[in-house]
Amino acid sequence: MKKISINNLVEFRSKSPKSKHSFAADLKSGKEKVSTGKGGNYWVSCVSAINKSYKLNDFQPLANKRDELAKKSEETSYKRTLVMYKRNIDILYTFEKFDLEKWRPSKKIEYIRKPKEYSTLTIKELQIQVNPNYIFRFKKDGIEEIGAIWFIAKINGFKKEELGMFADILYRFLDFYYSEKYVINPQYCIAVDLFNGSDINYLHLKDGKTLKILDSILDEIKELR
Repeated sequence: MKKISINNLVEFRSKSPKSKHSFAADLKSGKEKVSTGKGGNYWVSCVSAINKSYKLNDFQPLANKRDELAKKSEETSYKRTLVMYKRNIDILYTFEKFDLEKWRPSKKIEYIRKPKEYSTLTIKELQIQVNPNYIFRFKKDGIEEIGAIWFIAKINGFKKEELGMFADILYRFLDFYYSEKYVINPQYCIAVDLFNGSDINYLHLKDGKTLKILDSILDEIKELR
């Protein structure tokens, strides 16, 4: 059984009935046709800088990366590469408008390294990939709590409920692997759409402010297998 990324699920929503059947059949047969959802290295420049910026709580890495990409743009005439650089630069500008403090529960947070074996979560007999950029723990009122943040870039961005799937899987991931030791804080299970500058945390889903669609999509895939 192949692993499914949340991006796979986003793409599945827009497929025709025939394509949905093919997706489910390929998934069951284990064909490599089912993508990993990583999107290659298209966004690696901006996401690497954003990771560093978030961890340091400093926007300087964004400016450094923009300068680097601008220089690379001057050194190529290949149109697709120029478009890629421009999109990465645009995302860096978008991220610089964010308030990083709202994604940080405390100035005293400790980052937790995710073991390789924690990269998937089985739901409804399907293996879902979970790759947050950071997992962090912190103390609130003397209680050890945990949260995670996931930066996702996609051309044209995500719909609100699609971005909510990333926050949903983050909460379930933390609950499955870390709940014996920490209290999961739903406010800090955060998914950030880097393309259009929106963010959603699990509390939005829990309070009904964002539609939860993860289970219904997985049910549909399971029925087609």
